[in-house]
Amino acid sequence: MTAQPLAGTEGATLPFWSADSRSVGFFAADVLKRVDIGGGLPQTLTQPLTNAFPFGGTWSSDGTILFNRGGSLFRIAASGGNAAPVTNPDVRSRTSSLHPQFLPDGRQFLFYSVGGADTGGIYLGSLDAPAVRRLTAADTAGLYVPPGWVLYVRQERLVARRLDPLSGELTGDPVTVADSVGQDAARFVGAFSVSAAGLVAYRSAGGGIRRQLTWFDRSGKVISTLGAPDESNLFDPALSPDGRRVAVERTMQGNTDIWIIDGVRTTRFTFDAGVDFSPVWSPDGSRVAFQSNRKGTHDFYEKPSNGATGEELIFESGENQTVSDWSRDGRFLIGMINLDLWVWPLDGDRNPTVFLNTKFDERGPHFSPDGRWVSYHSNESGQYEVYVRPFPGPGGQWQISTAGGSTARWRHDGRELYYVSLDGNLMAVPMTTQGGTLEPGTPMELFRIRSALGGGVVRGQYAVAPDGRFLVNVTTGDSTSVPITLLLNWKPPAK
Repeated sequence: MTAQPLAGTEGATLPFWSADSRSVGFFAADVLKRVDIGGGLPQTLTQPLTNAFPFGGTWSSDGTILFNRGGSLFRIAASGGNAAPVTNPDVRSRTSSLHPQFLPDGRQFLFYSVGGADTGGIYLGSLDAPAVRRLTAADTAGLYVPPGWVLYVRQERLVARRLDPLSGELTGDPVTVADSVGQDAARFVGAFSVSAAGLVAYRSAGGGIRRQLTWFDRSGKVISTLGAPDESNLFDPALSPDGRRVAVERTMQGNTDIWIIDGVRTTRFTFDAGVDFSPVWSPDGSRVAFQSNRKGTHDFYEKPSNGATGEELIFESGENQTVSDWSRDGRFLIGMINLDLWVWPLDGDRNPTVFLNTKFDERGPHFSPDGRWVSYHSNESGQYEVYVRPFPGPGGQWQISTAGGSTARWRHDGRELYYVSLDGNLMAVPMTTQGGTLEPGTPMELFRIRSALGGGVVRGQYAVAPDGRFLVNVTTGDSTSVPITLLLNWKPPAK
C-alpha cells in the first residue's frame, strides 16, 4: 500500500500495463517508452511522435502495443521496431482515434473518437480489418470488464453495458455502477479503472484536478486568475487584441464549444452540436474565427465577438483545416492542412495557397505583428524546433529554438518570440530584423510554464497580453484529496 516512483519515468504521462503486469508503457519527452516493474531503466520504443500530446496505449498478451499518434492508432512490438498504422480518422465523421484498449482476444480493441453528436463516442476496431463500429455515445473512453461489459462515463455516471461479441454491439440498457464519477475532459478519460479480475476503481467528481487560466509576469510570479477553476479543458486560449477578453475551447458533457471569458463572466459563444475549437480574434476584436466539424470536415467559421448574430461559414473544403492566426492587417488567416502550412486570403478570390509543404510536420503558424514573418514548429531535425520564415515568401529559414520547442507566440511589438521548451519552460528570444534578414538572439528561460498539459509539444496553452503578461492554462487542486473507491467482485445484474 506504499507508493514508490519508478526510476527513469520523470515527466511520464498516460501509463498502461503489459498483459502480464510486469511492465508499464508510458509517454515521456514525446516518445513511447516501457519500463519493467522489477527494476532497470526505461526502454525507448519510438522516435519523437508526430502527435506530441498522446492519447493512450494498450498492451496485448502477444507483445503488441497499440498507441495513439497524430489522431490515428499505430501498432508496434513491445520490444521496439517500426510503428505501423492501424486506423486513420475518417474525415467525414470522426476526428481521432484515442485511448485504445485491447479486448481479451488481443485482436479487437475499443477506442474513443472525438466528433459530433452522431459520430463521437466509443468504437470497436480490430487489427485484422480496417472497418470500425461505433458502439455508443460517451463522455469518456470505455474500458472492458470480463465477461463482456464496457464501462464508461456518461453525464458523470459510471455506467456499464454488455458487449455482444458476435454482433459487435452493445446490448441492453446502461447499468449504473457509480454516481458522480470524475473525468478529465481534456483527455476524454474518466476517473476510473478496471482489471481482468473484475475489480473496479473510481474517484468521485469534484475536488480533484482542475484547470485555471492564470496571469503570470515575466519572472513567473502569479499576478491573478481569470475565471473560475474549471474541470473542462480550456484549450487554445486566445486573447482579444485589447487583452480584456479571452476566447477558449471548453468541453462540457462531451460537447466542445468556444467560450469567452472576461473579468466578470464566462459565457458560451458557440452552440452547435459539432466540435468548435481553435478560436482566433480579428485584429479589431470585432469577430472570432474558429474551426468546426459540424458539416463533416473541419471548416472555418466566424462570428461577431459580441455574439449578436450567428456563425458565417467562410472557408469550406473536403479536407480538415486548422486555423491558427489572423494577420494584423486583417487580410489573411493562416493554419494547416495535413500538417502543411496554408494561407487563406479574406479578400479577392479567397483561394487558399500553400505557404510551406514538406515531408515533415509543420504546426502552429503565427504571424509577426508587422505581418512580415511567420513562426511555426517543425520536426524536420528529428525533434520539434521553432522556426521563422518571411511572409509571403520566398526567403530563408531561421531556427529559433536550440534544444527543442513548440507553440511560439510573438511579443506585441515583434521584438521577442516566445515558445515552450520540450521540458516545459517558457523561453524568450530577442528578434532583430534588418531589411529582409532576421537576427534571432539567444533563447532565455523565463519560467516553468506549469501548463495543464505538461511540457513538450502541446496545443496552445498560453497567450501573451499586449502589456507583456502571460495567460497560462495551469493545473490546480490535488487529485489525492479525493479518495479512490475500490469495488471488489463487481458483478452486473443478470440479464
